[in-house]
Amino acid sequence: MKRTEMGQTKSSNLAKKHRAVQPLLPTETQVSLPSLNSDILEEIFLNLPPNMVVCVCRLVCHEWKEVADRQSLWREKCRRVGYSLGEIYKSPDNWRMFYFLLKKKRNLIENPRGEEGLSRWIIRLNGGDGWTIEPIMEKHPDVTVRKNFVTSFYMCEKYQIIDLENEGYNSSIMDTFQPDIRISEWFASRFDCGCKYNIRVELLNERMEYIEVFAPRTVIVHARSFRHWNQMTHIFQNYGPGVRYIRYIHGGIDTRYWKGSYGVHLTDCCVEICPPMHSIVGTGFGRTAKDESRNVKSRACTIS
Repeated sequence: MKRTEMGQTKSSNLAKKHRAVQPLLPTETQVSLPSLNSDILEEIFLNLPPNMVVCVCRLVCHEWKEVADRQSLWREKCRRVGYSLGEIYKSPDNWRMFYFLLKKKRNLIENPRGEEGLSRWIIRLNGGDGWTIEPIMEKHPDVTVRKNFVTSFYMCEKYQIIDLENEGYNSSIMDTFQPDIRISEWFASRFDCGCKYNIRVELLNERMEYIEVFAPRTVIVHARSFRHWNQMTHIFQNYGPGVRYIRYIHGGIDTRYWKGSYGVHLTDCCVEICPPMHSIVGTGFGRTAKDESRNVKSRACTIS
């Protein structure tokens, strides 16, 4: 009995000793960040990669978030990387979105010049002797263009479908900001045979239904137009929410029905998503049904 009491007393003393040496844990951890003048903090953010500002710095504290969200910060970022703010026809409501749209800007058409043959394109019509790829017959305004697509004596058409979500343009960007959607393409005829040229660009919703369509009249290019490249351009603006896909269709035919590849020559087709700039000027071959109300113009300019 005494041995048991002694054992209990010894255990109790050991427990008290253990508690005495155990460090006290703080009830909560507090980290204090040095306070920086907001203008100094903005200058620091201007010298950091933009993704770090948004994904790291902005999450540190309320003060840093306010600076990271400043319109002045992102406007100055645009200026420092060389974007010409003088080209903007209206001041953006969200300079951060504007900056990232400019950074993302690129041609969304794959294989736009035929350098990879007909890969990336879906053949819709392959009339006559079908689509072919040839070296350009006449020097292009862009010296890097070396090849073009050529049609035949019956109608040839092909297309691509651009998935905007996969290209980094999510529903928030497309529905809220509604950036400009710009298209362009160069076309020409041979020296000995005229041709007809068609283009159709469709803005589609998630069910692949039309939201807006650009489909100008067929352009007839006469043989005497050889040695001239023509450019068709168009800009979609204020097209409303819901755009998720862009379908780009082009093609043509020759005007003499000669066997071989004597149809329209097409190259350097382009679709870009970009912030609103000055509206395009020029003469349109054709207009969409909404062009007059939206003050949107298409043009074809001849380059000698």
